[in-house]
Amino acid sequence: MANTLRAGLESMGVPVQEEQQEMMLAYLGLLERWNRTYNLTAIRKPADMVSRHLLDSLSVLPWCTEGRLLDAGTGAGLPGIPLAIANPALEVMLVDSVGKKVRFMSHVKRELGLANIQPVQARLEVFESEKPLDTVISRAFSRLEAFATAARHLAGNGTRLLAMKGRRPDEEISELPSWVRVCSVEQLDVPGLHEKRHLVIMTVNP
Repeated sequence: MANTLRAGLESMGVPVQEEQQEMMLAYLGLLERWNRTYNLTAIRKPADMVSRHLLDSLSVLPWCTEGRLLDAGTGAGLPGIPLAIANPALEVMLVDSVGKKVRFMSHVKRELGLANIQPVQARLEVFESEKPLDTVISRAFSRLEAFATAARHLAGNGTRLLAMKGRRPDEEISELPSWVRVCSVEQLDVPGLHEKRHLVIMTVNP
């Protein structure tokens, strides 16, 4: 797993120190352990977790460089926890409505000493942030319009919405309301993941 992670990071050109890589693998170890009881993710094999969880999450790191980031519908902390480990300058709020997932993320925070993550149990649609957000990211929403609508009340001037998708979602983009602006669609290359991956970068009128 360590070799797969190291090789994947090198292939993507993502600068992650060895200590951070060890922390990411420790996170996967906790996820694998909790998954036996709480069914936090459908991915069971540790080798698959490296590509589908860690490398997939870290593929968006170039667009998550600083500031306050909210991971919407984060589940077991993806992509938020790998991003927080890779970039300690990020302040990451991990929002999910399922209690067992929030308890797991709180356990990860204690075990790994991640001071820059804050797990929160809430639905995105009703969650209120005390401070302005720089970025809202999600790989959980099925459609772009649903994500933009749920996050609209959290967006201020300059807030970006990042939607992690599989195939390029041109049909979904065409269905977006007029208050959503698509800034760009970036193709992501994730080592070990033989599927199309894209990042849709949007802004909205609050």
